[in-house]
Amino acid sequence: MHVHLGAIDFTIIILYFLVVLSVGFAFKGKMKTSSDFLLSRRNFSHWVTGIAFMSANLGALEVMGMVANGAKYGMRTNHWYWIGAIPAMVFLGMFMVRFYYANQIRSVPEYLRLRFDQRAHLLSALSFAVLTVLMAGIDMFAFAVIFQTMLNWPFFVSVCLAGVVVLLFVFWGGLSSSIYNECIQFVLIVLGFLPLTFLGLHAVGGWHALLAKLPSGYVHTWRGMGAAGDPLGVPWWVMVVGEGLCAAPAYWCTDFLLVQRAMAARDLSSARKTPLVAAVPKMLFPAVVTVQGMLALAIAPAVVGRNYNLALPVLMSTFYGPGMLGLGITALLASFMSGMAGNVTAFNTVFTYDIYQTYLVKQKPDRHYFIVGKIATVGGTLLACASSFIVLRFNNLMDYMTMVAGLFISPFFIVFLLGMLWKRPSATAGFLGMIAGLAGTATEYILYRSGVLHLASTMAATLWAAVWGLCSGFVVVIVLSFLSKPPNPDRLNGLVFSRQDTNTSRDAEVPWFRRPVFYAAVVLVMFTVLNIFFF
Repeated sequence: MHVHLGAIDFTIIILYFLVVLSVGFAFKGKMKTSSDFLLSRRNFSHWVTGIAFMSANLGALEVMGMVANGAKYGMRTNHWYWIGAIPAMVFLGMFMVRFYYANQIRSVPEYLRLRFDQRAHLLSALSFAVLTVLMAGIDMFAFAVIFQTMLNWPFFVSVCLAGVVVLLFVFWGGLSSSIYNECIQFVLIVLGFLPLTFLGLHAVGGWHALLAKLPSGYVHTWRGMGAAGDPLGVPWWVMVVGEGLCAAPAYWCTDFLLVQRAMAARDLSSARKTPLVAAVPKMLFPAVVTVQGMLALAIAPAVVGRNYNLALPVLMSTFYGPGMLGLGITALLASFMSGMAGNVTAFNTVFTYDIYQTYLVKQKPDRHYFIVGKIATVGGTLLACASSFIVLRFNNLMDYMTMVAGLFISPFFIVFLLGMLWKRPSATAGFLGMIAGLAGTATEYILYRSGVLHLASTMAATLWAAVWGLCSGFVVVIVLSFLSKPPNPDRLNGLVFSRQDTNTSRDAEVPWFRRPVFYAAVVLVMFTVLNIFFF
Protein backbone atom coordinates (compact mmCIF):
# COMPACT_ATOMS: atom_id res chain seq x y z
CA MET A 1 0.00 0.00 0.00
CA HIS A 2 2.22 2.76 -1.32
CA VAL A 3 1.48 6.26 -0.03
CA HIS A 4 2.70 9.37 -1.84
CA LEU A 5 4.41 11.83 0.51
CA GLY A 6 4.91 15.46 -0.40
CA ALA A 7 7.79 17.77 0.48
CA ILE A 8 6.09 18.95 3.67
CA ASP A 9 5.64 15.35 4.84
CA PHE A 10 9.33 14.55 4.34
CA THR A 11 10.25 17.81 6.07
CA ILE A 12 8.27 16.81 9.17
CA ILE A 13 9.87 13.36 9.26
CA ILE A 14 13.39 14.76 8.83
CA LEU A 15 12.79 17.38 11.54
CA TYR A 16 11.70 14.62 13.91
CA PHE A 17 14.94 12.69 13.37
CA LEU A 18 16.97 15.86 13.86
CA VAL A 19 15.22 16.69 17.14
CA VAL A 20 15.71 13.15 18.47
CA LEU A 21 19.41 13.19 17.62
CA SER A 22 19.83 16.72 18.99
CA VAL A 23 18.46 15.67 22.39
CA GLY A 24 20.93 12.81 22.54
CA PHE A 25 23.83 15.02 21.48
CA ALA A 26 22.90 17.64 24.09
CA PHE A 27 23.46 15.08 26.86
CA LYS A 28 26.70 13.76 25.41
CA GLY A 29 28.97 15.91 27.57
CA LYS A 30 27.01 15.18 30.76
CA MET A 31 27.67 11.43 30.74
CA LYS A 32 30.63 11.03 33.12
CA THR A 33 29.86 7.89 35.14
CA SER A 34 28.03 4.61 34.66
CA SER A 35 25.26 5.96 36.89
CA ASP A 36 24.87 9.04 34.66
CA PHE A 37 24.64 6.87 31.58
CA LEU A 38 22.60 3.91 32.85
CA LEU A 39 20.52 5.34 35.73
CA SER A 40 20.23 9.05 34.88
CA ARG A 41 21.34 10.01 38.43
CA ARG A 42 17.69 9.86 39.60
CA ASN A 43 16.93 13.56 39.18
CA PHE A 44 13.62 13.74 37.25
CA SER A 45 10.23 14.94 38.50
CA HIS A 46 7.30 12.53 38.51
CA TRP A 47 5.67 14.42 35.64
CA VAL A 48 8.63 13.71 33.36
CA THR A 49 9.11 10.10 34.47
CA GLY A 50 5.35 9.52 34.34
CA ILE A 51 5.10 10.59 30.70
CA ALA A 52 8.27 8.62 29.89
CA PHE A 53 6.74 5.59 31.66
CA MET A 54 3.67 5.83 29.44
CA SER A 55 5.67 6.53 26.30
CA ALA A 56 7.95 3.54 26.88
CA ASN A 57 4.79 1.44 26.75
CA LEU A 58 3.77 2.96 23.40
CA GLY A 59 5.79 0.68 21.19
CA ALA A 60 4.86 -0.89 17.88
CA LEU A 61 2.26 -3.22 19.36
CA GLU A 62 0.64 -0.54 21.50
CA VAL A 63 -0.26 1.51 18.44
CA MET A 64 -0.58 -0.63 15.32
CA GLY A 65 -1.26 -3.84 17.22
CA MET A 66 -3.93 -2.45 19.51
CA VAL A 67 -5.67 -0.57 16.69
CA ALA A 68 -5.77 -3.95 14.93
CA ASN A 69 -7.22 -5.44 18.11
CA GLY A 70 -9.82 -2.69 18.17
CA ALA A 71 -10.93 -3.84 14.71
CA LYS A 72 -10.83 -7.51 15.71
CA TYR A 73 -12.29 -7.39 19.23
CA GLY A 74 -14.04 -4.01 19.40
CA MET A 75 -14.57 -2.57 22.89
CA ARG A 76 -13.10 -5.72 24.45
CA THR A 77 -9.72 -4.12 23.65
CA ASN A 78 -10.37 -1.70 26.53
CA HIS A 79 -9.51 -4.50 28.94
CA TRP A 80 -5.81 -4.10 28.14
CA TYR A 81 -6.04 -0.45 29.17
CA TRP A 82 -8.27 -0.78 32.21
CA ILE A 83 -8.41 -4.07 34.12
CA GLY A 84 -5.20 -5.12 32.36
CA ALA A 85 -3.27 -2.03 33.42
CA ILE A 86 -4.70 0.31 36.05
CA PRO A 87 -4.90 -1.94 39.16
CA ALA A 88 -1.37 -3.16 38.46
CA MET A 89 -0.04 0.37 37.95
CA VAL A 90 -1.63 1.51 41.22
CA PHE A 91 -0.17 -1.53 42.99
CA LEU A 92 3.26 -0.72 41.57
CA GLY A 93 3.09 2.89 42.72
CA MET A 94 1.63 2.28 46.16
CA PHE A 95 3.50 -0.90 47.06
CA MET A 96 6.29 -2.33 44.90
CA VAL A 97 8.17 0.86 44.00
CA ARG A 98 8.82 1.35 47.71
CA PHE A 99 10.93 -1.83 47.79
CA TYR A 100 12.73 -1.10 44.54
CA TYR A 101 13.60 2.50 45.36
CA ALA A 102 14.28 2.21 49.10
CA ASN A 103 16.84 -0.56 48.54
CA GLN A 104 18.56 1.56 45.87
CA ILE A 105 18.53 -1.36 43.45
CA ARG A 106 19.74 -0.62 39.95
CA SER A 107 17.44 -3.09 38.19
CA VAL A 108 14.47 -5.36 38.88
CA PRO A 109 16.54 -8.59 38.68
CA GLU A 110 18.80 -7.17 41.40
CA TYR A 111 15.88 -7.34 43.85
CA LEU A 112 15.70 -11.11 43.30
CA ARG A 113 19.40 -11.42 44.16
CA LEU A 114 18.87 -9.58 47.44
CA ARG A 115 15.63 -11.41 48.31
CA PHE A 116 16.55 -14.92 47.14
CA ASP A 117 19.96 -15.73 45.65
CA GLN A 118 22.08 -15.54 42.52
CA ARG A 119 20.21 -18.39 40.79
CA ALA A 120 16.96 -16.43 40.70
CA HIS A 121 18.88 -13.26 39.85
CA LEU A 122 20.76 -14.76 36.92
CA LEU A 123 17.66 -16.45 35.49
CA SER A 124 15.73 -13.17 35.66
CA ALA A 125 18.62 -11.12 34.22
CA LEU A 126 19.20 -13.47 31.29
CA SER A 127 15.47 -13.76 30.63
CA PHE A 128 15.03 -10.01 30.65
CA ALA A 129 18.07 -9.42 28.43
CA VAL A 130 16.63 -11.78 25.82
CA LEU A 131 13.19 -10.18 26.20
CA THR A 132 14.46 -6.64 25.57
CA VAL A 133 16.34 -7.70 22.45
CA LEU A 134 13.31 -9.49 21.03
CA MET A 135 10.90 -6.67 21.88
CA ALA A 136 13.22 -4.04 20.38
CA GLY A 137 13.35 -6.24 17.27
CA ILE A 138 9.55 -6.13 17.05
CA ASP A 139 9.63 -2.33 17.05
CA MET A 140 12.36 -2.30 14.42
CA PHE A 141 10.35 -4.72 12.31
CA ALA A 142 7.25 -2.50 12.50
CA PHE A 143 9.39 0.57 11.69
CA ALA A 144 10.82 -1.19 8.62
CA VAL A 145 7.40 -2.40 7.47
CA ILE A 146 6.08 1.17 7.50
CA PHE A 147 8.98 2.41 5.37
CA GLN A 148 8.72 -0.62 3.10
CA THR A 149 4.97 -0.54 2.50
CA MET A 150 4.46 3.22 2.41
CA LEU A 151 7.74 4.43 0.90
CA ASN A 152 8.98 1.31 -0.94
CA TRP A 153 12.22 1.23 1.04
CA PRO A 154 14.02 -2.15 1.28
CA PHE A 155 13.42 -3.92 4.61
CA PHE A 156 17.13 -4.19 5.44
CA VAL A 157 17.76 -0.48 4.80
CA SER A 158 14.82 0.50 6.99
CA VAL A 159 16.05 -1.68 9.86
CA CYS A 160 19.51 -0.13 9.58
CA LEU A 161 18.05 3.40 9.64
CA ALA A 162 16.07 2.65 12.81
CA GLY A 163 19.09 1.03 14.44
CA VAL A 164 21.44 3.90 13.64
CA VAL A 165 19.12 6.63 14.97
CA VAL A 166 18.36 4.77 18.22
CA LEU A 167 22.02 3.83 18.68
CA LEU A 168 23.23 7.40 18.30
CA PHE A 169 20.93 9.15 20.76
CA VAL A 170 21.16 6.38 23.38
CA PHE A 171 24.94 6.06 22.95
CA TRP A 172 25.34 9.82 23.40
CA GLY A 173 22.86 10.53 26.17
CA GLY A 174 22.00 7.22 27.83
CA LEU A 175 18.82 6.93 29.85
CA SER A 176 18.46 10.72 30.19
CA SER A 177 18.18 11.30 26.44
CA SER A 178 15.83 8.34 26.14
CA ILE A 179 13.48 9.75 28.81
CA TYR A 180 13.38 13.24 27.29
CA ASN A 181 12.85 11.82 23.81
CA GLU A 182 10.05 9.64 25.15
CA CYS A 183 8.26 12.76 26.40
CA ILE A 184 8.61 14.37 22.97
CA GLN A 185 7.44 11.18 21.30
CA PHE A 186 4.37 10.96 23.52
CA VAL A 187 3.24 14.42 22.38
CA LEU A 188 3.84 13.48 18.75
CA ILE A 189 1.88 10.24 19.10
CA VAL A 190 -1.14 12.09 20.51
CA LEU A 191 -0.98 14.89 17.93
CA GLY A 192 -0.46 12.44 15.09
CA PHE A 193 -3.20 9.93 15.89
CA LEU A 194 -5.95 11.64 17.90
CA PRO A 195 -7.32 13.62 14.89
CA LEU A 196 -8.11 10.31 13.19
CA THR A 197 -10.68 9.58 15.89
CA PHE A 198 -12.57 12.81 15.30
CA LEU A 199 -12.31 12.62 11.50
CA GLY A 200 -13.48 9.02 11.51
CA LEU A 201 -16.42 9.65 13.84
CA HIS A 202 -17.47 12.59 11.69
CA ALA A 203 -17.33 10.41 8.57
CA VAL A 204 -19.55 7.64 10.00
CA GLY A 205 -22.06 10.02 11.59
CA GLY A 206 -20.95 10.01 15.22
CA TRP A 207 -20.44 7.55 18.07
CA HIS A 208 -23.90 5.99 18.07
CA ALA A 209 -23.85 5.60 14.30
CA LEU A 210 -20.53 3.75 14.62
CA LEU A 211 -21.97 1.35 17.21
CA ALA A 212 -24.94 0.68 14.94
CA LYS A 213 -22.60 -0.48 12.16
CA LEU A 214 -20.89 -3.13 14.32
CA PRO A 215 -22.04 -6.48 15.79
CA SER A 216 -23.35 -6.35 19.37
CA GLY A 217 -20.29 -8.17 20.74
CA TYR A 218 -18.06 -5.30 19.62
CA VAL A 219 -19.80 -2.45 21.43
CA HIS A 220 -19.42 -3.42 25.10
CA THR A 221 -16.38 -3.83 27.33
CA TRP A 222 -17.82 -6.38 29.78
CA ARG A 223 -21.38 -7.22 28.77
CA GLY A 224 -21.77 -10.55 26.97
CA MET A 225 -18.25 -11.85 27.63
CA GLY A 226 -18.06 -15.58 26.95
CA ALA A 227 -21.49 -15.63 25.28
CA ALA A 228 -22.22 -16.45 21.67
CA GLY A 229 -20.93 -13.71 19.39
CA ASP A 230 -18.17 -12.61 21.77
CA PRO A 231 -15.19 -11.84 19.49
CA LEU A 232 -12.68 -12.43 22.30
CA GLY A 233 -14.15 -15.73 23.42
CA VAL A 234 -13.38 -15.76 27.15
CA PRO A 235 -15.67 -15.34 30.18
CA TRP A 236 -15.24 -12.29 32.40
CA TRP A 237 -13.50 -14.16 35.21
CA VAL A 238 -10.71 -15.37 32.88
CA MET A 239 -10.06 -11.75 31.94
CA VAL A 240 -10.00 -10.69 35.60
CA VAL A 241 -7.74 -13.57 36.69
CA GLY A 242 -5.64 -14.08 33.57
CA GLU A 243 -5.06 -10.44 32.69
CA GLY A 244 -5.91 -8.45 35.83
CA LEU A 245 -4.24 -10.72 38.40
CA CYS A 246 -1.59 -12.54 36.34
CA ALA A 247 -0.35 -10.97 33.13
CA ALA A 248 -0.86 -7.28 33.97
CA PRO A 249 0.96 -7.24 37.35
CA ALA A 250 3.75 -9.31 35.82
CA TYR A 251 4.23 -6.73 33.08
CA TRP A 252 3.63 -3.45 34.89
CA CYS A 253 5.31 -4.38 38.20
CA THR A 254 8.36 -6.39 37.12
CA ASP A 255 9.23 -5.29 33.57
CA PHE A 256 12.40 -3.29 34.13
CA LEU A 257 11.82 -1.30 30.93
CA LEU A 258 8.98 0.46 32.79
CA VAL A 259 10.26 0.30 36.36
CA GLN A 260 13.51 1.93 35.19
CA ARG A 261 11.57 5.13 34.47
CA ALA A 262 10.18 5.24 38.01
CA MET A 263 13.65 4.58 39.40
CA ALA A 264 14.93 7.68 37.57
CA ALA A 265 12.70 9.93 39.72
CA ARG A 266 14.32 12.33 42.18
CA ASP A 267 12.90 10.80 45.38
CA LEU A 268 10.69 7.98 46.67
CA SER A 269 7.48 10.05 46.51
CA SER A 270 8.14 10.99 42.88
CA ALA A 271 8.99 7.37 42.05
CA ARG A 272 5.71 6.18 43.56
CA LYS A 273 3.74 8.80 41.64
CA THR A 274 5.37 7.91 38.32
CA PRO A 275 3.05 5.00 37.37
CA LEU A 276 0.07 6.90 38.83
CA VAL A 277 0.72 9.86 36.51
CA ALA A 278 1.11 7.44 33.58
CA ALA A 279 -2.17 5.71 34.47
CA VAL A 280 -4.28 8.72 33.44
CA PRO A 281 -3.27 8.85 29.75
CA LYS A 282 -3.21 5.05 29.75
CA MET A 283 -6.91 4.94 30.69
CA LEU A 284 -7.80 7.47 28.00
CA PHE A 285 -5.78 5.91 25.20
CA PRO A 286 -8.66 3.66 24.00
CA ALA A 287 -10.04 6.86 22.45
CA VAL A 288 -7.16 6.44 20.01
CA VAL A 289 -6.62 2.71 19.54
CA THR A 290 -9.95 1.01 20.31
CA VAL A 291 -12.16 3.58 18.60
CA GLN A 292 -9.90 3.81 15.55
CA GLY A 293 -9.89 0.05 15.12
CA MET A 294 -13.69 0.02 15.23
CA LEU A 295 -13.81 2.93 12.76
CA ALA A 296 -11.51 1.13 10.34
CA LEU A 297 -13.72 -1.96 10.43
CA ALA A 298 -16.84 0.14 9.81
CA ILE A 299 -15.30 2.22 7.00
CA ALA A 300 -13.38 -0.50 5.11
CA PRO A 301 -14.74 -3.89 6.27
CA ALA A 302 -13.56 -5.75 3.17
CA VAL A 303 -9.92 -4.67 3.58
CA VAL A 304 -9.64 -4.66 7.37
CA GLY A 305 -11.65 -7.87 7.78
CA ARG A 306 -9.00 -9.72 5.75
CA ASN A 307 -6.02 -8.17 7.56
CA TYR A 308 -6.61 -6.36 10.84
CA ASN A 309 -3.04 -5.02 10.79
CA LEU A 310 -4.11 -2.65 8.00
CA ALA A 311 -6.62 -0.84 10.23
CA LEU A 312 -4.39 2.12 11.07
CA PRO A 313 -2.81 2.52 7.58
CA VAL A 314 -6.32 2.47 6.07
CA LEU A 315 -7.46 5.33 8.30
CA MET A 316 -4.32 7.37 7.64
CA SER A 317 -4.56 6.97 3.87
CA THR A 318 -8.29 7.78 3.96
CA PHE A 319 -8.33 10.90 6.11
CA TYR A 320 -4.82 12.39 6.04
CA GLY A 321 -3.54 14.61 3.25
CA PRO A 322 -0.21 16.43 2.84
CA GLY A 323 1.20 17.62 6.13
CA MET A 324 -1.10 15.56 8.34
CA LEU A 325 0.10 12.39 6.60
CA GLY A 326 3.68 13.35 7.43
CA LEU A 327 2.66 14.03 11.04
CA GLY A 328 0.85 10.69 11.23
CA ILE A 329 3.81 8.73 9.89
CA THR A 330 6.08 10.66 12.25
CA ALA A 331 3.80 9.62 15.12
CA LEU A 332 4.13 6.01 14.01
CA LEU A 333 7.90 6.33 13.85
CA ALA A 334 7.89 7.97 17.29
CA SER A 335 6.03 5.01 18.77
CA PHE A 336 8.49 2.57 17.28
CA MET A 337 11.53 4.62 18.31
CA SER A 338 10.17 4.94 21.83
CA GLY A 339 9.84 1.18 22.16
CA MET A 340 13.25 0.52 20.64
CA ALA A 341 15.11 3.05 22.79
CA GLY A 342 13.36 1.93 25.97
CA ASN A 343 14.36 -1.68 25.42
CA VAL A 344 17.94 -0.79 24.49
CA THR A 345 18.43 1.34 27.65
CA ALA A 346 16.96 -1.44 29.78
CA PHE A 347 19.21 -4.00 28.09
CA ASN A 348 22.43 -2.06 28.62
CA THR A 349 21.65 -1.58 32.33
CA VAL A 350 20.78 -5.23 32.99
CA PHE A 351 23.75 -6.50 30.99
CA THR A 352 26.26 -4.13 32.60
CA TYR A 353 25.16 -4.37 36.23
CA ASP A 354 23.37 -7.71 36.53
CA ILE A 355 25.44 -9.89 34.22
CA TYR A 356 28.83 -8.33 33.48
CA GLN A 357 29.63 -6.68 36.83
CA THR A 358 28.01 -9.38 38.99
CA TYR A 359 29.28 -12.53 37.27
CA LEU A 360 31.97 -11.77 34.69
CA VAL A 361 34.27 -8.88 35.73
CA LYS A 362 33.96 -7.63 39.31
CA GLN A 363 35.48 -4.73 41.25
CA LYS A 364 36.68 -2.62 38.36
CA PRO A 365 36.72 1.21 38.37
CA ASP A 366 33.44 2.88 37.48
CA ARG A 367 34.95 4.14 34.21
CA HIS A 368 35.28 0.53 33.10
CA TYR A 369 31.55 -0.14 33.57
CA PHE A 370 30.69 3.16 31.90
CA ILE A 371 32.53 1.98 28.78
CA VAL A 372 30.94 -1.48 29.02
CA GLY A 373 27.51 0.19 29.19
CA LYS A 374 28.23 1.99 25.91
CA ILE A 375 29.48 -1.23 24.32
CA ALA A 376 26.33 -2.98 25.54
CA THR A 377 24.28 -0.26 23.85
CA VAL A 378 25.96 -1.04 20.53
CA GLY A 379 25.65 -4.79 21.04
CA GLY A 380 22.02 -4.59 22.12
CA THR A 381 21.12 -2.48 19.08
CA LEU A 382 22.82 -4.92 16.71
CA LEU A 383 21.10 -7.89 18.34
CA ALA A 384 17.75 -6.09 18.10
CA CYS A 385 18.34 -5.48 14.38
CA ALA A 386 19.08 -9.18 13.92
CA SER A 387 16.02 -10.22 15.94
CA SER A 388 13.76 -8.11 13.70
CA PHE A 389 14.30 -10.72 10.99
CA ILE A 390 12.86 -13.41 13.29
CA VAL A 391 9.51 -11.62 13.09
CA LEU A 392 9.46 -12.28 9.33
CA ARG A 393 8.74 -15.93 10.16
CA PHE A 394 5.44 -14.98 11.84
CA ASN A 395 2.36 -13.90 9.90
CA ASN A 396 0.87 -12.08 12.89
CA LEU A 397 2.87 -9.54 14.85
CA MET A 398 0.60 -9.76 17.90
CA ASP A 399 0.94 -13.56 18.09
CA TYR A 400 4.72 -13.25 18.22
CA MET A 401 4.66 -10.45 20.80
CA THR A 402 2.26 -12.28 23.12
CA MET A 403 4.39 -15.42 22.88
CA VAL A 404 7.52 -13.47 23.84
CA ALA A 405 5.83 -11.58 26.69
CA GLY A 406 4.12 -14.72 27.97
CA LEU A 407 7.35 -16.70 28.14
CA PHE A 408 9.64 -14.01 29.55
CA ILE A 409 7.47 -11.77 31.76
CA SER A 410 4.34 -13.45 33.13
CA PRO A 411 5.87 -16.46 34.96
CA PHE A 412 7.98 -14.44 37.43
CA PHE A 413 5.48 -12.10 39.04
CA ILE A 414 4.13 -14.57 41.61
CA VAL A 415 7.67 -15.11 42.89
CA PHE A 416 8.18 -11.35 43.26
CA LEU A 417 4.85 -10.97 45.04
CA LEU A 418 5.26 -13.84 47.50
CA GLY A 419 8.85 -12.77 48.16
CA MET A 420 7.74 -9.23 49.02
CA LEU A 421 4.78 -10.25 51.18
CA TRP A 422 6.06 -13.35 52.99
CA LYS A 423 9.35 -14.06 54.74
CA ARG A 424 9.00 -17.85 54.55
CA PRO A 425 9.94 -18.51 50.86
CA SER A 426 13.54 -19.69 50.65
CA ALA A 427 16.02 -19.09 47.85
CA THR A 428 15.34 -22.57 46.48
CA ALA A 429 11.58 -22.04 46.60
CA GLY A 430 11.93 -18.76 44.71
CA PHE A 431 14.21 -20.15 42.01
CA LEU A 432 12.22 -23.33 41.40
CA GLY A 433 9.00 -21.31 41.49
CA MET A 434 10.35 -19.24 38.59
CA ILE A 435 11.24 -22.44 36.70
CA ALA A 436 7.74 -23.82 37.35
CA GLY A 437 6.14 -20.61 36.11
CA LEU A 438 8.14 -20.78 32.89
CA ALA A 439 7.26 -24.45 32.47
CA GLY A 440 3.55 -23.85 33.06
CA THR A 441 3.37 -20.99 30.56
CA ALA A 442 5.39 -22.86 27.94
CA THR A 443 3.31 -26.02 28.37
CA GLU A 444 0.04 -24.18 27.75
CA TYR A 445 1.47 -22.46 24.68
CA ILE A 446 2.78 -25.73 23.21
CA LEU A 447 -0.52 -27.51 23.82
CA TYR A 448 -2.42 -24.67 22.16
CA ARG A 449 -0.11 -24.49 19.15
CA SER A 450 -0.17 -28.27 18.70
CA GLY A 451 -3.98 -28.32 18.67
CA VAL A 452 -4.46 -30.19 21.94
CA LEU A 453 -6.08 -27.14 23.53
CA HIS A 454 -8.86 -25.51 21.53
CA LEU A 455 -9.46 -21.87 22.41
CA ALA A 456 -11.47 -19.14 20.73
CA SER A 457 -8.54 -16.84 19.89
CA THR A 458 -4.82 -16.27 20.31
CA MET A 459 -5.61 -13.69 22.98
CA ALA A 460 -7.61 -16.28 24.88
CA ALA A 461 -4.61 -18.61 24.75
CA THR A 462 -2.38 -15.84 26.09
CA LEU A 463 -4.71 -15.21 29.02
CA TRP A 464 -4.85 -18.89 29.88
CA ALA A 465 -1.04 -19.15 29.62
CA ALA A 466 -0.74 -16.44 32.27
CA VAL A 467 -3.08 -18.42 34.54
CA TRP A 468 -1.07 -21.62 34.03
CA GLY A 469 2.19 -19.83 34.78
CA LEU A 470 0.87 -18.13 37.92
CA CYS A 471 -0.71 -21.31 39.30
CA SER A 472 2.39 -23.41 38.61
CA GLY A 473 4.72 -20.90 40.26
CA PHE A 474 2.36 -20.35 43.19
CA VAL A 475 2.05 -24.06 44.02
CA VAL A 476 5.78 -24.72 43.80
CA VAL A 477 6.76 -21.69 45.91
CA ILE A 478 4.18 -22.50 48.63
CA VAL A 479 5.07 -26.20 48.83
CA LEU A 480 8.85 -25.70 48.81
CA SER A 481 8.62 -22.86 51.33
CA PHE A 482 7.46 -25.41 53.90
CA LEU A 483 9.83 -28.15 52.77
CA SER A 484 13.00 -26.03 52.82
CA LYS A 485 14.75 -24.01 55.49
CA PRO A 486 13.42 -20.43 55.71
CA PRO A 487 15.89 -17.55 55.23
CA ASN A 488 17.34 -15.58 58.12
CA PRO A 489 14.77 -12.85 58.96
CA ASP A 490 17.53 -10.30 59.63
CA ARG A 491 18.71 -10.63 56.03
CA LEU A 492 15.26 -9.68 54.75
CA ASN A 493 14.97 -6.28 56.45
CA GLY A 494 13.62 -3.78 53.92
CA LEU A 495 13.01 -6.53 51.35
CA VAL A 496 9.77 -7.97 52.75
CA PHE A 497 6.64 -6.06 53.72
CA SER A 498 6.14 -5.09 57.35
CA ARG A 499 3.91 -2.64 59.18
CA GLN A 500 6.83 -0.22 59.42
CA ASP A 501 6.79 0.07 55.62
CA THR A 502 3.39 1.78 55.80
CA ASN A 503 4.87 4.74 57.67
CA THR A 504 3.81 7.83 55.74
CA SER A 505 5.40 10.50 57.93
CA ARG A 506 7.11 12.09 54.93
CA ASP A 507 3.82 12.26 53.04
CA ALA A 508 2.30 14.11 56.00
CA GLU A 509 4.76 16.95 55.40
CA VAL A 510 3.27 17.80 51.98
CA PRO A 511 -0.27 18.95 51.06
CA TRP A 512 -2.80 16.11 50.71
CA PHE A 513 -3.23 16.69 46.99
CA ARG A 514 0.48 16.04 46.38
CA ARG A 515 0.59 12.69 48.13
CA PRO A 516 0.75 9.40 46.20
CA VAL A 517 -2.42 8.18 47.93
CA PHE A 518 -4.39 11.10 46.44
CA TYR A 519 -3.04 10.35 42.97
CA ALA A 520 -4.04 6.70 43.44
CA ALA A 521 -7.55 7.66 44.57
CA VAL A 522 -8.09 9.84 41.48
CA VAL A 523 -6.89 7.06 39.21
CA LEU A 524 -9.14 4.44 40.81
CA VAL A 525 -12.20 6.71 40.61
CA MET A 526 -11.57 7.31 36.90
CA PHE A 527 -11.02 3.58 36.37
CA THR A 528 -14.33 2.74 38.04
CA VAL A 529 -16.30 5.36 36.14
CA LEU A 530 -14.94 4.28 32.75
CA ASN A 531 -15.73 0.60 33.37
CA ILE A 532 -19.28 1.41 34.47
CA PHE A 533 -19.99 3.88 31.66
CA PHE A 534 -18.69 1.56 28.92
CA PHE A 535 -19.78 -1.68 30.61
